[in-house]
Amino acid sequence: MTGEARAEQGAGPLVRFSGIRKSYDGRTVVVDDLDLDIARGEFLTLLGPSGSGKTTTLMMLAGFEVPTAGRILLGGRDITVLPPHRRGIGVVFQNYALFPHMTVAENIAYPLAVRGVSKADAAVQVRAALDMVKLGGFAERRPAQLSGGQQQRVALARALVFGPELVLLDEPLGALDKQLREQMQYELKQLHEKIGVTMVYVTHDQGEALTMSDRVAVFNDGRIQQLAPPTVLYERPANAFVAGFVGENNRLAGRVEAVTGGEALVVVEGGFRIRARPVDPIAAGDAVVLSLRPEHVVLSAPGGAQAGIPAEIDRVVYLGDALRLVLTTAGGPDLVVKAATRGLPVEPERGRAVVAAFRAEDCLAFAVPADGGAAHG
Repeated sequence: MTGEARAEQGAGPLVRFSGIRKSYDGRTVVVDDLDLDIARGEFLTLLGPSGSGKTTTLMMLAGFEVPTAGRILLGGRDITVLPPHRRGIGVVFQNYALFPHMTVAENIAYPLAVRGVSKADAAVQVRAALDMVKLGGFAERRPAQLSGGQQQRVALARALVFGPELVLLDEPLGALDKQLREQMQYELKQLHEKIGVTMVYVTHDQGEALTMSDRVAVFNDGRIQQLAPPTVLYERPANAFVAGFVGENNRLAGRVEAVTGGEALVVVEGGFRIRARPVDPIAAGDAVVLSLRPEHVVLSAPGGAQAGIPAEIDRVVYLGDALRLVLTTAGGPDLVVKAATRGLPVEPERGRAVVAAFRAEDCLAFAVPADGGAAHG
């Protein structure tokens, strides 16, 4: 977020969702009781699985869907039932929605033509937009002559060319290969920081959300489960759903034996006793689910000073910058470990006996509701 954009935040949020509810059939609620403020100049990502409500939320903000209840404000103005073309919002779709019969320049100029901008002024703005997305020499090409990444840049230029306060992006990188997607993530974030426009981004890709966002809103069952900066989301998930959805996790079911000094002693399958940090209020006898990141597990050789869970390496996967190890325990849960490719105190080979250890503060304990489901908060 730019310094200028941050200074403007004192004037209030650019976008406010207030009591938003959306149902298509009057029975199934897709978005439920949504209250959300989006700051000026912010890069906010809506993250969640399919059917969680994130895309419907974006479409309501764009004007392609109308809420069943509640209000949406843009810069303090009620836009709840305003048609899309009167909102002044730039939108980038997953399939880019470029006109195949138009040149790149004509595609980018289309929003200006709709707004009655003269051809001379439009030509200047189109050139500036092309330079902004590094496509200065592509004005006369047609979409079919462009790569996926170039088409994505054209769609972005079209969304930005008329100078909107707000740009919405609906999984715009979903059709790109991994390397190009990562490059475009960097370029998009760099562009956001340069021009300071508010961006709302929808994705189901957790890595994308963590890489690009100022804040991330994690959706599930039509509700925001947690709204936080990426580091808080990853290191301090608010509930079991967020912990399980954002990043890889070892999830261990157990029962609380005791809670003392801010730590819970939990007995898991196989009779192993594990110390964990309670996230929810829990007491002795409560059922819990433990969440432990693979990179927080430390391996050592048996018989050393390190206390932990005795285990055996079952699988070794080489990832280039790291190793992914799957450990089996005697009658207990399997554990996934992510470790550096060099410097392991034990040889990473199948059948090797090891001890798996971790700090209690890195193992999070979430309460399990009486119905047996994971807590969603």
